[in-house]
Amino acid sequence: MCLLAKLRPIVDVTIEGLARKRFVVDPIAGEHYSRLVSVVSSAYKRHGYILERALLERLRENAEFAVWTEPEFKVSQGADQLVGTLMGDPQSAIGSNINYGTGERTLQTDIIVYDKAKKTIASYEVKRGSGLHDSGKRRSILRDTLCTQILLQSYGQSLGYVATSARSYVVFYYGMCSIHKPFSLTKDELNEHFEFPVTAQVELVNGYFGRRLFALLAAG
Repeated sequence: MCLLAKLRPIVDVTIEGLARKRFVVDPIAGEHYSRLVSVVSSAYKRHGYILERALLERLRENAEFAVWTEPEFKVSQGADQLVGTLMGDPQSAIGSNINYGTGERTLQTDIIVYDKAKKTIASYEVKRGSGLHDSGKRRSILRDTLCTQILLQSYGQSLGYVATSARSYVVFYYGMCSIHKPFSLTKDELNEHFEFPVTAQVELVNGYFGRRLFALLAAG
């Protein structure tokens, strides 16, 4: 089954939800334009999940990868304390590893990929990347990325994987990166990064979502 066929039901349910969305009529914009603004702003948010799922399912089509999500990646107090000392020099987190175990807080990790041949593990937080976050959010994103970085190798080993190295990334798909290299990736870098064609199939899903969204807007 092709990627678009897998994701089509998710896109269709999303569009149906947008069609039923209630909105408040703005006294300046009027009913028509208030509806358009409401639907489009909600579509941006919901597209983030579609994009995440499209990347996840595409990577699962590579037999050389084990791919999963981790809704409760545990971050210990020790990890948070260590990362606090690394914020001024984020790259120093690469190669720093501490044991994974219990945690005072958890992170939702969108995609984790274990490369069976290279015996490497990597995590990916997926964001649309169509605009920059404010400074507070950027710092939060970087902190969580570094926490994942220093725990990820031990996390993989706790699941029985022989992980010789680990890397944590944030995918800013449309190119506006709120954190810098070497922790960020964009759409144009994904094929080379994974050594596997990713973006063409994801763009088919994006195109379908766009067409369904435009049809919904035109109908109103």
